[in-house]
Amino acid sequence: MFADKCLHEIVEGHARLAPDRIAVTAPDGRLTYGELDARAAEVADALRAADVGPGTLVGLACTPGTELVTGMLGILKAGGAYVPLDPAYPDERIAFLLTDSGAECVVADADGARRLAGTGVATVRAGDPRPRPRATGAPRAQAAPAPHDLAYVIHTSGSTGVPKGVLVEHRNVTALFDAAAEFGFDEHDTWTLFHSPCFDFSVWEIWGALLHGGRLVVVPRAAARAPRELVRLLTREQVTVLSQTPSAFRQLLTDEAGALPPDTRLRLICLGGERFDVALLATWLDRYEESGVALVNMYGITETTVHVTRHVLSAADLARPDASPIGTPLPGVRVSLRDASGTEVPDGTPGEIHVLGTGVARGYLNRPELDAERFLEEGDARAYRSGDLAVRAEDGSLTYLGRMDAQIKVRGHRIEPYEVEAALALHPDVAEALVGAEQLPDGDSRLVAAVRLADGAAGQIGDGADLWLRDHAAAHLPAHLRPARYRCLEQLPLTPQGKADRAGIATPPARRTGKTAPDDVRATVTGIVEAALDTGPLPADRDMFDLGATSLLFVRVVAEVNRHFGLSLNGSELGDAASVDNLVTAVAERVGTVTSASR
Repeated sequence: MFADKCLHEIVEGHARLAPDRIAVTAPDGRLTYGELDARAAEVADALRAADVGPGTLVGLACTPGTELVTGMLGILKAGGAYVPLDPAYPDERIAFLLTDSGAECVVADADGARRLAGTGVATVRAGDPRPRPRATGAPRAQAAPAPHDLAYVIHTSGSTGVPKGVLVEHRNVTALFDAAAEFGFDEHDTWTLFHSPCFDFSVWEIWGALLHGGRLVVVPRAAARAPRELVRLLTREQVTVLSQTPSAFRQLLTDEAGALPPDTRLRLICLGGERFDVALLATWLDRYEESGVALVNMYGITETTVHVTRHVLSAADLARPDASPIGTPLPGVRVSLRDASGTEVPDGTPGEIHVLGTGVARGYLNRPELDAERFLEEGDARAYRSGDLAVRAEDGSLTYLGRMDAQIKVRGHRIEPYEVEAALALHPDVAEALVGAEQLPDGDSRLVAAVRLADGAAGQIGDGADLWLRDHAAAHLPAHLRPARYRCLEQLPLTPQGKADRAGIATPPARRTGKTAPDDVRATVTGIVEAALDTGPLPADRDMFDLGATSLLFVRVVAEVNRHFGLSLNGSELGDAASVDNLVTAVAERVGTVTSASR
């Protein structure tokens, strides 16, 4: 259906046939296909004036909204490939991505333009591209983009401490959606954009909507954090296709989320990005077995263009509660399980997942040594060595077993602990750092770091004094790579074999239950937050997510506050900053209590 076409060409076709159909709905407005195509054409004209053409990498610094989609499409229409730059990233990460990609031009919204001021890169405003970036001489003639040209470069966590860019072509993405034809996507579908463009799940969401002529609904930050607000959005916007990591999906099954209405138009929930816990399926079936909404667990990685396999979850999967079923490969994709010598293993024997077929990316950006290690020629096909373990049953279905190396998954993000450890060790007071994943009782997970302080270090950790490390991490790492909890140890733990023991640092501490004055809103709310985060005194004006909160933990905090005060907050009342101060204010406004001054 999409073969031999570029992504933007397919969208142009929808703009010609149905220019008045809504393409994007976002907090900053909405665009029809005709408007989206016209605005993207203006961005493309500005980029061509800067000599952007096939093979040119162009930064994309936009928060999710209409300008993000306009800029993305405009870069492709000019022949370039987009490199997502999250305006919320620290300066150091943005500078690295610009240097690594060699991007001399960036398409940005207002937030992105402010972050890029002073970097020296030419900037095209996605919402108003008329101011031309500087160009050196007359633009050279550019060839028309082709399906084998690059569409995007998304950076993933690197085992050497340096992020690596994955080169994905137009034909990789179109092949993904040709393979997904079995899901029956069409112009009547409404998709959510729940994930950052720096996370490859966004590729599935954005292009799933636009390639089929459907509508893309950008989920506001407040709705992404508050499950009840997300349910309301799904209902209000008549969403039909929702994509979630299992961690995010878990929020929809909490009491705080409420219930999907009986007349929901939601027909498909695509799960991916991390291991699926079958126990979630039992909760879902208890509530929604008769809803007609299909749950599909999908496996894939950035280097294989988002999704490789799919498995429609059913009550039969409850018979194996410890298994994570990922099903069978999509059409056009083959999965080979191999041992350490590269030999295929028989059914029932664990092996490393090798992915062959149309989704395998071109390779890594300027990393030939990694290309040689991970992208292999197997017979007449190109394969990617995933580093993931699986086992195949006699019926051909696959069960995911985990990683072969130290890489971990936290809320859908692939994280190389070495990268986080290297960033923490940049602080002069840190001699060594070790990072692992901590599993919380409700099935959520978060990063935890153990550090050994340098001799004579002034910094200390404990009772909130780890803020200096949190501030250091925030200056060097994007939010999903920042540890939620820190431990200070005289020696970092080792396994009996003398290797770094990441599992040994990830034991959750005992819950604090400190006493709070029942008549003091601030003391009660603060106690609830500190107990949930397993920490001591916290700065009341700091966002809880910057202090280690996960989405599920935040839901628990709001639920406990509601229980204590008899309220029905959903979390969106806190605005863009989920701080103790804002939570206290929200409670006080509803119970009529005057709070004491912030400490």
